[in-house]
Amino acid sequence: MSNPLSPPKRKDPLTPSRLGHVPPRLRSRAAKAMAVRAGQGRFVLQVCEGCSEATYPPRDRCPHCWGELRWADQPQTAVLLAETVVRATTDNFFREHLPWRIGTVQLDAGPTAVAHLHGDVAIGDQVRMRLVLDRGGNPALFALPLKETPHMQDDPQLRVFTSAPKHRRILVTDGRTRLGQDVAQALLAAGAGTVFLGNSDPLLRHDGEEWIASTPNIDMVPLDLTDSRSVSELAGTLGGRVDIIVNTAGYVRPGGVSSGSRLATLQTAMDINAFGLLRLAQSFGPALGARSDDGVNSAAAFVDINSIYAMTGNAGFAGFAASAAARLSLVAGLRGEMASVGIRVASVLCGPIDDAWHQAVPPPKVATSRVAQAVVQVLQDGLEQVCVGDVAEDLAARWQQDPFLTIREENL
Repeated sequence: MSNPLSPPKRKDPLTPSRLGHVPPRLRSRAAKAMAVRAGQGRFVLQVCEGCSEATYPPRDRCPHCWGELRWADQPQTAVLLAETVVRATTDNFFREHLPWRIGTVQLDAGPTAVAHLHGDVAIGDQVRMRLVLDRGGNPALFALPLKETPHMQDDPQLRVFTSAPKHRRILVTDGRTRLGQDVAQALLAAGAGTVFLGNSDPLLRHDGEEWIASTPNIDMVPLDLTDSRSVSELAGTLGGRVDIIVNTAGYVRPGGVSSGSRLATLQTAMDINAFGLLRLAQSFGPALGARSDDGVNSAAAFVDINSIYAMTGNAGFAGFAASAAARLSLVAGLRGEMASVGIRVASVLCGPIDDAWHQAVPPPKVATSRVAQAVVQVLQDGLEQVCVGDVAEDLAARWQQDPFLTIREENL
């Protein structure tokens, strides 16, 4: 049984942070394709179109018949055949986390593979496999107990592959909205130590003030993503204390391109949705990267909540969709930068949220509480992308099949 994770001791400010190394980066295109699917929470292996044999690790051709390989979801069960404990290594990353358990598993899908082991599994056990991403963005197999065990998420090796919020300090950028407040509540329920809620206008009242004031471990802080000075000043105050950032800020207004909208509306959407994220990343990114391996409450993740229409555009919300597309592109670039220092960057892509600005949009719409649970899932499972709601899931599935057709369907 895993030991419960203890709250971290107060850090001596004179003690330097441990430099965050990452495992070697990916080289093959097949491995990167597997990493994409791991970041979506799928358990996939390559299957040969000729002999139908599943294979691992990722390859360019079937090792049995030299046939073409395709990706397919597989059963997540296996049996642990053997294990060993690594106590010495020349790799800078694993040297900081020794001893390290690895083992050989017989996958029910067919192949035998080497996997990282949870502390609650033993030789001969039937285990549940998860395809995870390490801090460098590489896909890897992790063997978990078949059934939930006490404090399972607190296993030290598992936490290396996730960004679990337990005992971590988290900045939620917009605490004036129902979305930001639901995200804060879900993070506290998942064990977060402190949640800092951004407030772009401390002099103006907003819904939920009483709940925020009466809830322990929530701290309202001044943060206006349209003001570079506001963002940099908060980073100067909290940069060395924040472990996870969840960007809930957003500006949504209906309107088209040639009619039903104003240039000022698009400019505001870009300033909050795209440039706001840029200001946030430039101010907090270096501090996050410097603390990516700093013990129990090390910096871990940057999560952005965005619209699924970033992938296709939307005729009814053209300006908003354009700013969402710019935001999604910035997140992709940020993910590449932060992978070199071990910080996970994730996108939560939503369909229309059930709020005042989507009143004219017919159901189904996404409740803010469901988006909040998706944020917790992203952190606990170490994901890079998750779609929330029926609209987002359907659109993403159609996009994978035919992106240009999906764009046309959403705009004509």
